[in-house]
Amino acid sequence: MKKIFIPFVLILGIVLSACGGNQAKVPGPSSSPAGNSANNSSTASSSEPEGSTFTYESENGPVEVPKNPQRVVVLTRFLTGNVMALGVPVVGVDEMSKTNPRFEEKLKDVEAVSDESLEKIIELQPDLIIGLSDIKNIDKFKQIAPTVTYTYNKVDYLTLQLQVGKLLNKEKEAQAWVDDFKARTEKAGEEIRAKIGKEATVSVIETFNKQLYVYGYNFGRGTELLYGAFKLGMPEKVKEGTKTDGYLAVSTEVLKDYLGDYVIFSKNAEEDNSFQNTDIYKSIPAVQNNHVFEADAKAFYFNDPLSLEYQLEFFEHSFLGK
Repeated sequence: MKKIFIPFVLILGIVLSACGGNQAKVPGPSSSPAGNSANNSSTASSSEPEGSTFTYESENGPVEVPKNPQRVVVLTRFLTGNVMALGVPVVGVDEMSKTNPRFEEKLKDVEAVSDESLEKIIELQPDLIIGLSDIKNIDKFKQIAPTVTYTYNKVDYLTLQLQVGKLLNKEKEAQAWVDDFKARTEKAGEEIRAKIGKEATVSVIETFNKQLYVYGYNFGRGTELLYGAFKLGMPEKVKEGTKTDGYLAVSTEVLKDYLGDYVIFSKNAEEDNSFQNTDIYKSIPAVQNNHVFEADAKAFYFNDPLSLEYQLEFFEHSFLGK
């Protein structure tokens, strides 16, 4: 009876003390403005304890975390791929991560959870919980397991992976991937610029809730690679329109003003993509030149290592025919 009673008391105490909290924020277009959720100053302590834990300096202060976590719950789709790429077992992730075609096979037996799934997360018995800084019930999660949160879009995607590597005691593995990926994307960028011309421009578009959007740098959907690692040009209209929010809603009538020589269409087949059937769209030079490359939006949203690897493959195939 004792083993049953203790979890019940813990569940009861946490659930009864959990307030309703604020409603979850509605994120940007596609409900997934892929960003770089990480802490700029997080680092493992230089004097790790001899035991099975060490002190991780999070943005909210030191947190004692396991050296070898085996049951991680990730409460944000922005970090699921970062954890998976380091081979650390996850037992709970958000629903959107489970529907990512690049993740779904590996996550088929993993529970879908949210920052309101207190009872379910307790039942999963996590040894580490990871989320964004604005999650609800954070004090309750800290009672369940060591909890580390990051502020969304605080550092670049490579620094993010290094920070996650520090948290998971996989810093060497994270650094190895960063070094290798930087070398491969630099090479790909050189080849692409040589193929399409240094002055060529590229646009990234997507539809969400019957609205069409263009995206700027550092907003997922391959923008980190296109405008960063590859050093490809962004149309001036896009640069101006996305400098504040990272994305801009546009109409079909003005779309031609925002499309460059090449277009990456992060396409969700479940959305309204009827703009592609209009004469306006069909008259755009990039369309007529077959320079529109369609990617699966559900696998293209984010900038974690697994998504970035897919994006690199996609761009090498699309631009270079590899």
